[in-house]
Amino acid sequence: MESMVERFVRYTSINTRSNEESTTIPSTQTQVDFATNVLVPDLKAIGLDEVIYNRENGFVIGTLNANTDEKAPAIGFIAHMDTADYNAENVKPRIVENYDGSDICLNEEHQIFTRRADFPNLKNYIGKSLVVTDGLTLLGGDDKAGICEIMEALAYLVAHPEIKHGKIMCAFGPDEEIGTGADHFDVKEFPVDFAYTIDGESLGQLEYETFNAAGGTVTLKGVSVHTGTAKGIMINCAKLAMQFDSLLPGAAVPEHTCGRQGFFMLMSMETQVDTGKMNYIIRDHDKELFEAKKAFFLQAGQTLNEIYGREVCEVSVKDQYYNMYDIIKDNMECVDVAKAAMEKAGITPICDPIRGGTDGSKISFMGIPTPNIFTGVENLHGRHEFACIDDMKKAVEVIVNIVNIEK
Repeated sequence: MESMVERFVRYTSINTRSNEESTTIPSTQTQVDFATNVLVPDLKAIGLDEVIYNRENGFVIGTLNANTDEKAPAIGFIAHMDTADYNAENVKPRIVENYDGSDICLNEEHQIFTRRADFPNLKNYIGKSLVVTDGLTLLGGDDKAGICEIMEALAYLVAHPEIKHGKIMCAFGPDEEIGTGADHFDVKEFPVDFAYTIDGESLGQLEYETFNAAGGTVTLKGVSVHTGTAKGIMINCAKLAMQFDSLLPGAAVPEHTCGRQGFFMLMSMETQVDTGKMNYIIRDHDKELFEAKKAFFLQAGQTLNEIYGREVCEVSVKDQYYNMYDIIKDNMECVDVAKAAMEKAGITPICDPIRGGTDGSKISFMGIPTPNIFTGVENLHGRHEFACIDDMKKAVEVIVNIVNIEK
């Protein structure tokens, strides 16, 4: 049978990058092909009791029925197929055995290195085996590591029926990286008591607190006129953009915040003299502070309009996802089970708040409490991404421990 590492190398070599500009579900045909031609056959080969592909939402769902009459919760494991907005064509994974702590040469021809000075987290992996890129693409361990770890755990459970467990389900979905995949998740197809996204990073991460998130849009309305007669008439949207941004608190940006501190981030901006558009994200763990930030953002637009005495900007805010802790705090069994499973594997759980979100954020609010568990992948979304094979194996052990009713 194919090993987890062999499967991981095979999966990461397949381009499944999502596309934010697409209007299809999933957003790219490569994800459809990966789901139908790779994941479905592989889950069937493992020996699951039922495997389906939902063409309406792009999710692959697999079921391993309970092998005991003892009462046990139905538990789900979720990972995403797509990779981030970075070159994912012609990925060439390479294994670095027994990493010695030195700079890693990813590509000798192009002199691309993952350097210790830039990535001090490398010191945590001395003596372990890593999967790296050739420096020209991302790796795609986010989240194909999660997929492979779930599959490896399921294959192990099928091969070891002496491990008694309740009903287990897996879901592999599209478009997590562009924030739309979980919007279409069908909880009726996934009847579990609680679930886990296997989509974290370093060993021991157990995350059940995320940001509350919104997107903000500023549409700018200027006046273009010949520069020779512009006095008192021209309103330059490039200047309006700078003015609007200056009305937001300068310290409340990602580069100056950490922990549970929220922020505003200008993601993109495009201006002509008489037109312009700015796209922001707004984040905070605390719901009241989140609401205050959204109100502050809208007020900044009103203030700018008052300065000019006319509508020079139109501001809107749209919620994206919410802090899963607001759901999980009343359903802590899923957290307690995961902590015990990690401790049984000799891992100290690290329960820090996520400065971001996961599919579990949305799925928790759909009625399935869904914390996030580590995969053993770091430096996500770029050429320096790597996966630690040793830690991937630990993730598999944790999944098996979670469902083992003889804990």
